[in-house]
Amino acid sequence: MKFDYNFKNYDFRLVIYMVILNVLGVLIMASAINASDIKDPQVVRQIMGSFAGFTVCILISMIDYRFILKQANLIYLFSVLMLLGVKIYGTASGHGAVRWIQVPVLGQVQPAEFVKIGLIIFFARYFHKNRERINSLHVIVMAFVFYAIPILLVLLQPNLSTAIIMTVIIAAMVYASNISFKWIMGVVLIIVPFALIFIYLFKSGLYDRIPLLQGYQAERIRTFLNPSENTQTFYQQMYSIMAIGSGQLTGKGLNNDSIFSVKNGNFLAEEDNDFIFAVIGEEFGFRGSVFIVIMFLLIILECLIIASKAKKLGGRLICVGMMAWIGFQTYTNIAVATGIFPNTGITLPFFSRGASSLISVYIGLGLVLNVALQRKEGGGLI
Repeated sequence: MKFDYNFKNYDFRLVIYMVILNVLGVLIMASAINASDIKDPQVVRQIMGSFAGFTVCILISMIDYRFILKQANLIYLFSVLMLLGVKIYGTASGHGAVRWIQVPVLGQVQPAEFVKIGLIIFFARYFHKNRERINSLHVIVMAFVFYAIPILLVLLQPNLSTAIIMTVIIAAMVYASNISFKWIMGVVLIIVPFALIFIYLFKSGLYDRIPLLQGYQAERIRTFLNPSENTQTFYQQMYSIMAIGSGQLTGKGLNNDSIFSVKNGNFLAEEDNDFIFAVIGEEFGFRGSVFIVIMFLLIILECLIIASKAKKLGGRLICVGMMAWIGFQTYTNIAVATGIFPNTGITLPFFSRGASSLISVYIGLGLVLNVALQRKEGGGLI
């Protein structure tokens, strides 16, 4: 493959933002699990995932994204097969959810994280290929079918939070694909009645009649709506809010041994995963938390800037998809940690423990970096 890029267009700002967040993420994750040194197995796994992810990111940034989009159908098929593999060979969690598979050498892997990338690639290709007839009924119906298959497989795990993230990603890409506003309004009008039925069934206590909603998921929503009546299940978010507030302006310091630490008192649950922002708030304080939020905002803005400069629709949609993924997942994780959203089990990119999530985000941003290099219109691969 010929590398004839003008590296003046390489987005080193985006690389710097990623590295800063990743380094902070490893430090915070190590503090969250009270690792005594860098040789702790979980810390080592996170560091190895970071190096692997960053290396893959740089390598992918050198590959013409249009060549990758040509493989979209195979990538989609592989994504569906991975989700089917989870259903057959997957490992169950405490709630009975089957989301992981054991891979030799790599260990436990969550395929749904990589399926997010697969869907971004597939729909970027699909909408680019059908850009001249994007508003035809056939194109819309087939797009829905391609969306529904992996979403249904994810919901059956069950993994509602990941299904929501995938839906937001694809919705953002659809919006950026120049689809008619009439189609958007039509979908909204279809969703509203279902939303009203959902609210009615939930308020009536008929949770078991809501398709694909598991008992623990209904319990989380009930806890969010009435925390005072469900204190036993609200404690995770309650202690998370306490931890964030206790950090005040400057925080208690990384790896602090304060006896007044909510984290050190083992009050936090999933402090190295879903509720890692509580550790950030306690140890870095308001000042450090704002800095991290700003770094995420800069990545989101960088994706939008690259999307605006992309010469082809496929490249633009890749950037929009990654922007939606990082933006929505980051905001949702912080919203859960601060009690704005019900507990969803969504991780914080670059910070939460888990190599699958880390590497998948790096792969997506590697694609974004390559889109930034493609500034010339030319004979295309797509």
